[in-house]
Amino acid sequence: MTDLTPNSTFLIAGIVFITIAVIGKSKLAFIEINPGFFGRLLALIIGTSSLLYALGLLNFSVGNLDLLRTSFLTEQIKQSISSINELLQGS
Repeated sequence: MTDLTPNSTFLIAGIVFITIAVIGKSKLAFIEINPGFFGRLLALIIGTSSLLYALGLLNFSVGNLDLLRTSFLTEQIKQSISSINELLQGS
């Protein structure tokens, strides 16, 4: 339970930044948060990207890219492009 994996770190950071973006100006005991408009916008962008990374949507590995390159869909696209080229050259 004490191990912080990168996914949990990005999840926590995303939640914190989204909270800053939503709440905006706040004051807790000795902590004052006043990000302003651009600070809130930046917090929203960083928080959203952190959450997407934690969910694995932005976590591209070499294995995933190789799988995409050799997938069935890629082969179908190549065949479709060659068929379109033949059709255009024939007319």
